[in-house]
Amino acid sequence: MAKRNPTIRILAGLAALALVFAGSVAVAQTLPRNQTLYIGGHQWGPPTNFNPLSSNPAWPVGGNGQMGINGDGYIFETLFLSNIVNGSHAPLLGKDMSWTTPTQLTVHLQPGTMWQDGQPLTSADVKFTFELGKDFSVSTTALWDYLSSIDTPDAQTVVFNLDPARPNPGVVERYVDTVYILPQHIWQAVADQGQSALLQFENFDPVGSGSYKVMSHSAEQIVLERYDNYWGKSLYGMPTPKYVVHPIFKSNDAGNLALQQGQLDWSQQFVPNVWTMKNVGTWLSSEPYYIPGSIPMMLVNVQRKGLDNVLVRRALAYSINYPLIAQTAMSRYSEPAKSSLIIPTGVESQYFDANTVDQYGWSYDPAKAKDILENQLHATKGSDGIYVLPDGTKLSFVAQTPYGWTDWMAALQVVSQSAKAVGIDVTTNFPQAPVDINDVQTGNFDLALFYISGVGPDAPWARFRDMMDDRSVPPMGQNAFWDYNRYSNPAVPALLDKAGAATSLADKKAAYAALDKIFMQDVPGIPLMYRPLLFYEFNTSVWTNFPTAANPQGASPQWYIDVLRDVKLK
Repeated sequence: MAKRNPTIRILAGLAALALVFAGSVAVAQTLPRNQTLYIGGHQWGPPTNFNPLSSNPAWPVGGNGQMGINGDGYIFETLFLSNIVNGSHAPLLGKDMSWTTPTQLTVHLQPGTMWQDGQPLTSADVKFTFELGKDFSVSTTALWDYLSSIDTPDAQTVVFNLDPARPNPGVVERYVDTVYILPQHIWQAVADQGQSALLQFENFDPVGSGSYKVMSHSAEQIVLERYDNYWGKSLYGMPTPKYVVHPIFKSNDAGNLALQQGQLDWSQQFVPNVWTMKNVGTWLSSEPYYIPGSIPMMLVNVQRKGLDNVLVRRALAYSINYPLIAQTAMSRYSEPAKSSLIIPTGVESQYFDANTVDQYGWSYDPAKAKDILENQLHATKGSDGIYVLPDGTKLSFVAQTPYGWTDWMAALQVVSQSAKAVGIDVTTNFPQAPVDINDVQTGNFDLALFYISGVGPDAPWARFRDMMDDRSVPPMGQNAFWDYNRYSNPAVPALLDKAGAATSLADKKAAYAALDKIFMQDVPGIPLMYRPLLFYEFNTSVWTNFPTAANPQGASPQWYIDVLRDVKLK
């Protein structure tokens, strides 16, 4: 275990760092600034647990891995890392992986992998972690739709056997890149208590395999301390900062002010006009400054009255001013969103079918929205200017996203203004992030701007799964990890399986075009903008040598531990 010093003092000449929290100045930190890196944009409320299996774990355990993004292996680590820039895999706990047969992926672990309590990390831990998804309803459960078994021929080897009837190599590669491996000698006892115990385990003193441990946590901040007995230090090196602190801000504005003033060194949140900030850099040095990697999606609850009518959903889709969202809410970091579930640029562009989008999709067209409302739905305007369907249903809905996520809040304000201009009443609601996440996962919303899978080894397959696949999804009121609005179309499962199993580009593109057509015809969600998987901004007032596209240093902008190994004091 790493030795903790309870009387760490501020180094001479360094003032305590005051951080903006909820509009006020928090108590000054008692950590030496030249050993401490401050990071923001991952945690938006008091930490309630450090359980990777729960629905809303705190940073640094939660968030990225659950969203299909890897690289923040401060405490728990994945087998591999996926590079969003070039699509390659890099080793972490895993040394190498190979498809020994078309349905068999073999992974060898690095020598000497170890848990932070000194216990060896073996193939049995990997098998245990992945098989939790077979025995319980957790985020890895969907993998077992495509996996038949896992073998461990020795302590360093893991063999993933795909279901030959439903092979999907890309899904398996995504999971080996994103699933945090858990210590069986700790978690088996928790699992033995059942589903509720497994999901409700707070795990406030987490034992992982990474190079940091939780030092303290409160409603104001989470503090990590470097674990100097890290198993991989001879292989990968050690992160430079001894401490990593994540202040918990109330909003993007508070976090951005801290970044601008050099009180945050590194941030993952939307920053308007980032090019105007002194000493602040991004992965790209010029517009668009970030690499598109995801599509923030306005989920449409197809179970709600009014929104259960596809023509209402299409009218809403035509009403939205997508160019204005790109210009204002996204500060020109995004081109206007198209109606496709496929990102039209970057690694996914090979699957994008412009003809399908032109034929079945939508764009900003208020006149078309009104035509649908009046001539297809035969709706009539009330005295307040809002349309009412012939059965008396008033087209009035609430759109929500977490408070403080200013870019997403701004996007929904454009949605509200655009919809009201054509006679659909959309009001906005911005609850605290934990409340919003619970609402979305349990299906308690009308319209919700939320995250769905981004670029990865199986993209865009996972995004279609997130939006359209109702298999293994619990009913409304229970926590879902995808298909939050419980949308269902009987043609989708077979097409998803076909896309996942396809080996040629032509077959994959054809399957994705068919899925995209269904998505655009049924409108279970509305893409609002393109966004990086993670925003990446850094202030060089204290720490320098952050990787960039011009000097990647072997890192990708979402490989957090690699970035922390590269940084240097100014």
